Parts: sequence; C-alpha cells; structure tokens
Amino acid sequence: MGFIRNLLAAIGVVALIGAAVVGAKVRPFFTEFDPGAYATYKTMAVKLLETGSPAQATVWKTEVAEGLSFEDVDESIQSIAIENNIKDVGALPLGRQIEAMTGGKWRQVKIYLYCNPLTAAKMMDFDDAFSAYLPCRVTLVEDKTGKLWLYSLDMDMMIHGGKPLPEDVRAEAIEVKRIIQDVMKRGAEGDF
Repeated sequence: MGFIRNLLAAIGVVALIGAAVVGAKVRPFFTEFDPGAYATYKTMAVKLLETGSPAQATVWKTEVAEGLSFEDVDESIQSIAIENNIKDVGALPLGRQIEAMTGGKWRQVKIYLYCNPLTAAKMMDFDDAFSAYLPCRVTLVEDKTGKLWLYSLDMDMMIHGGKPLPEDVRAEAIEVKRIIQDVMKRGAEGDF
C-alpha cells in the first residue's frame, strides 16, 4: 500500500513539474493576447465538452418565444436590423430552396446576411482572414420538433481570440456584436 501511495505521489509531482514547464513556455505567448481571450476560449471549451459539437461551441443560440410564428420573427429581425442601421446584404431562404430542389416539404430556415461595410473594411485592413467572418449572419431555424431558434456566429473569438485589435477596429467590432445580439434577443421576443 505504501508503494502505491509513493508511486501516485511521484506521478503527481512529475505532472506538476510538467504543467509548470508547459505553462512557463506558453505563458509569454498568451500575454500578447486580448485580455478577454482566456474567457472566450474557456466558454468555447465548456460548450464543446457539454455538447461534443464544435458548431454549438462557436455560436450564440436564442430560443424564440412561444406563440411567435416564423413570419413574426422574420419581420421582427428585418425591422430591428433597419433600426440599428446595419446593411441587409442578402438573405437565403434555405428551407424553401431545399424544398424546391427535393420536391418535398422541409423545415423553415432563413439565413439573414448583415454587414457594416466600413467596419468590414477595417477588419480586413487588419487581417484579410477576417473576410471569412463576413457578412454577419443570423439564422432563423425551425428545429425538427417545430420549435424556432435564432443562431449567429459567436463574435467573441473574432474580437478577443488573439492579439488585441487596434482600438478603433475593436470598438466597431463590439458595436456590430451589440447589433447582432440585439437582433437576436429582440427578434426572439417578436419585438419591432
């Protein structure tokens, strides 16, 4: 029994030393990251462990209030976007497109595409890879049980996930985040 206890203690000491060495090597790298990076990655990791889905770990998801129809939420989303002065750069009625291609009934799904072109330009001037995040999307989804949900890409990774953005770019990205979250929250409530 004493041997096993000593063996486990030795393994624990080695693990602590290993963690300290890895932490010492990695820490300088992370000190250059945005102060919100740790919380962003932690939230993403928790969602990934809870769901097993990388998609679920990287999106915001809002349940639509009971009693609202797909059309109610559709109108609400469009109205709130106009109110927030974010440009509507297109929409994809995905559910209807699937029905047209298969000839059968399918769930209602619509993807709304929004953009602030001047903010997009600043993001791309900072790093062209941000173009993959454009335009911002909000998706209205009827799930397999008929319940309605709103989804959007979690923008915290883009804002806080790496080295800090220049302050003017960061401020504009946070404003776009506020607008998308407003569209989702109020859209899910059927607000106009």
